[in-house]
Amino acid sequence: MRYMDKNIDEIRKALDAQTVTSDTLFQESVSLAKQYQPAYNAFVTILEEKKEQNTSTILSGIPYALKDNISTKGILTTSSSNILKNYVPVYNATVYEKLERAGAVLMGKTVLDELAMGGTGTTGHTGIVKNPWDDTRQIGGSSAGSAAAVALGIVPFAIGSDTGDSIRKPAAFGGIVGFKPTYGRVSRYGLFSFASSLDHVGCFARNVKDIAYVTDIIKGEDPHDMTSLPDDNKKYTDTLDHDIKGRKLFYIKEAFENYENSDNLEYKETISKFLETVEKVRELGFVVEEVSFPKELLNAVYPTYMAISCAEATSNNANLTGIPFGVRGEGNSINEIMMDARTKGFSELIKRRFVLGSYILQKENQEKLFKNAQRVRRMIVDKMNALFKKYDGLLMPASGGIAPHFGEKDDQLSDRYLILENHLVIANFGGFPSITLPSGFVNEMPIAINLTGRQFEDDVVLNMAYKIETITGCKNQIAKGGK
Repeated sequence: MRYMDKNIDEIRKALDAQTVTSDTLFQESVSLAKQYQPAYNAFVTILEEKKEQNTSTILSGIPYALKDNISTKGILTTSSSNILKNYVPVYNATVYEKLERAGAVLMGKTVLDELAMGGTGTTGHTGIVKNPWDDTRQIGGSSAGSAAAVALGIVPFAIGSDTGDSIRKPAAFGGIVGFKPTYGRVSRYGLFSFASSLDHVGCFARNVKDIAYVTDIIKGEDPHDMTSLPDDNKKYTDTLDHDIKGRKLFYIKEAFENYENSDNLEYKETISKFLETVEKVRELGFVVEEVSFPKELLNAVYPTYMAISCAEATSNNANLTGIPFGVRGEGNSINEIMMDARTKGFSELIKRRFVLGSYILQKENQEKLFKNAQRVRRMIVDKMNALFKKYDGLLMPASGGIAPHFGEKDDQLSDRYLILENHLVIANFGGFPSITLPSGFVNEMPIAINLTGRQFEDDVVLNMAYKIETITGCKNQIAKGGK
């Protein structure tokens, strides 16, 4: 019998009944990781030894996977970059320590897009991560390996990070649940920073209740992270089943203009199925309304994100020189050593982002590029907050279609690309809690919906998602490749 493709309640029950041991679970998880690694490349590191745990919580003895940009003392942590391919941290991230104290068992570190900059799962230094539903397709990124590990049934939950959609989009393409809490709800201490004002730590699972279990453990104030929030002292698993009568949701009208006339059949079917889901959500008791959102702001989401994230990434990663840590370059001077290390240590994508970020941060460009991007960000967040005075959440397709094939090109100027492929970043702009739920299939590939709510109302978002999950028929899915 396999246990890793069961939910947390089922595994807990088996552990408490002593029909299985934590050692057996760990060995099963490690064995599955090794079995699937050649085909899907989800892991940078698969641990060989289980760390003994003596605490008693819902997660005690249960294996999980951790994204490889989260610091683990004494365990290789590469951020999937050549410049850090031999880096072993001397301190632990807070999220890792909280899970360790809860008795959860780390079984491996997962592949990501290099330094978490990317949405394809193809730029990690150990190779591309493939989608467990169809290995000719992307799983998305940057938390690609964590999503794949959960979708394959290697672990019941995994930890990732989300700067633009890096948990929620891979969850959508992998047919699982991905949650990004309110900014600061989970400490970022020990997370390798990409864009500090946008970075969030969150989690993957195969159902909403498991997401709540994990978030209850990892949330809370951290003296090591000045942006962390005081604990809200709510137990999210206790509020999942609250009545949703009278809850109001909206979706953005401009995202669906003229979709019926598209010649992309996968896109048309995805949107059609989303609108069918909206009707089912109404039948649950939600009020769901179409709302107009300024088109110029929607079209500005992606360039605004790129300007801010590249600028912050350039600053945050200035310490990756090969001098204090990481792979050292060659040369006869400090400048030559740093230039050699950064030239060899970064992929072309990362170097392009650093060049762009440096340009944006130049004194003569800051007002026009960086500060204007921040102003646009504020306008978008203000519009969302105005809508949240009337509505409890934004309900949207997580993507404009199914996971793309490797090398597949999109028209990046199309409304579908600019809006439906990028709207998830709005939740990062405002620090809003946001969750992706699988909602069906198109061409035998999973599609998903996304629900975003007000700041600090993580419990409300999870409660609404828990109710919506009952009508999707997609709870506790295991991908084709994991069966």
